[in-house]
Amino acid sequence: MQDQTDQFKEQIKALEDQLQDPNVYNNPEKLREISQKYNQLKDLMRDFRQLHEVNQKIFNTEKLLNEEENTDMINLAKKEIKILEKDKKTLEKKIKEQTKPQSKIDRKNAIIEIRAGTGGNEAALFAADLFRMYSRYAESKVWGINIISSHPTNIGGFKEIIFKIRGEGAYQSLKNESGVHRVQRIPETEKNGRVHTSATSVVVLPEADTIDINIDACDLKIDTFRASGHGGQNVQKNETAIRITHLPTGLVVSCQDERSQKQNKERALTVLRSRLLVAEEEKKSKNLKIKRQSHIGTGDRSEKIRTYNFPQDRVTDHRVKKSWHDLNQILNGGLERIVKYLSK
Repeated sequence: MQDQTDQFKEQIKALEDQLQDPNVYNNPEKLREISQKYNQLKDLMRDFRQLHEVNQKIFNTEKLLNEEENTDMINLAKKEIKILEKDKKTLEKKIKEQTKPQSKIDRKNAIIEIRAGTGGNEAALFAADLFRMYSRYAESKVWGINIISSHPTNIGGFKEIIFKIRGEGAYQSLKNESGVHRVQRIPETEKNGRVHTSATSVVVLPEADTIDINIDACDLKIDTFRASGHGGQNVQKNETAIRITHLPTGLVVSCQDERSQKQNKERALTVLRSRLLVAEEEKKSKNLKIKRQSHIGTGDRSEKIRTYNFPQDRVTDHRVKKSWHDLNQILNGGLERIVKYLSK
């Protein structure tokens, strides 16, 4: 254990040196990444020290137990050992979780696509609620957020929104969010107070780098068009919006949120690479079809995975048959307990 603690000290010192480097300090994304690693390592170091202290207490208490003759003191020592053994198991489990190897994909940033499904305006409003939920969860983890593409409605919802969450392990944390999310509530436009059911789909992809997926320019059909605002009103005279079709697979990605054609093209290619990476991983996993599906248990993204029931203040995940209350807290970014439960 001492050898491991010494290794942690060396790694922490190296990260501290990097944090003081002006090149890192002036690079927000790099600074965020190193800061997160530094905090994780400090937490792990603290847990190792606590485990060492618990082991030492167990050793001392067992030694006292063997030497003690007083019955009351023996019983007290046995109770103390039971408590310490429980603390030891908790710490060992926590350390195991922190140190288990991550796959290359799990360590990546996450690209999330949210699309309104059945339910019209209410589904679009719920898509905006989900976007806020994931955004605030990312903020609580000190992760960055970039909107790649969006199609807002004139009442504050989204027909579709695609965004990137930047942070070590973002994909690992959020990959189980893929699927159909159903909401049951009384819409603001409902005059008779009836509960409506709407659905919104969520797709979570690992961000693929150019080294992960090499796209041949000959395989791309690139179209340009004018970016439009609410109600189809053209807000730009130049054709800055981009639509990219990957000819071998038929995948289509559009992006119009940026003011330059180059930026929209780069963002569209980011999404395309991520979709192709998932398709390639699924092919390796011997899935029957190469498409954007992420299997969770026995289900896929086409299945209803979760229901947000407002009248009963309850969120239910149908894959694990478990419910959580305090729905508003969850929609405000309090996803950690659900994320942890699904990652077991």
